[in-house]
Amino acid sequence: MPSGPTVTKPHAESARDAPRIYLASASPRRRELLTQIGVAHRVLAVPAPPGEDEPRHAGEAAEIYVRRTAREKAERGVRYLRDQALPALPLLAADTTVILDGDVLGKPADRADAIDILRRLSGRAHQVHTAVVVAAAGALHEAVSVTEVRLRALSQQDIERYCDSGEPFGKAGAYGIQGLAGVFVAHIAGSYTGVMGLPVFETAELLGRAGIALP
Repeated sequence: MPSGPTVTKPHAESARDAPRIYLASASPRRRELLTQIGVAHRVLAVPAPPGEDEPRHAGEAAEIYVRRTAREKAERGVRYLRDQALPALPLLAADTTVILDGDVLGKPADRADAIDILRRLSGRAHQVHTAVVVAAAGALHEAVSVTEVRLRALSQQDIERYCDSGEPFGKAGAYGIQGLAGVFVAHIAGSYTGVMGLPVFETAELLGRAGIALP
């Protein structure tokens, strides 16, 4: 007698694949880096606060600004989890800032702004600060990665061609080290992944403090 059709039941989500943390960031680079170090995660789309995006307080040092911004992102994420009654998991937030001469060089507003930023960075060393915050069990665990980067001298043609690629937009300092701008980087001292947006060494340490062991 012929057997009936085989019914395959969907596999339950394995413990390995189940999210272990929330990532309060839409950055694909941060997702890639968490995946690289074996941390299953779920992106948490926390609504941005009204008003200016990540405003800097008057007289606030750039180094303090990046720490505060990451901390506030984590705190907003924790409130959102509570308000939405989502399952309790540790939450990771981060902020990356490019600093030159004490000025914060954020994401370019438009092409002209990107060109201006890249002209300022051309042939000079700058710092990239990435602050990471892990919120778990009512505590905030924080760390900051500081990396020095020097770009080679960029011609106007270099800058125009790079802007034509669309890569500078949406990136602090108007460049992505993991992309086309990698050929501009003459020297780096510190964390390459920190410049990408999530320093994996510091991140692993913070997750360990929150009780999350890496593979």
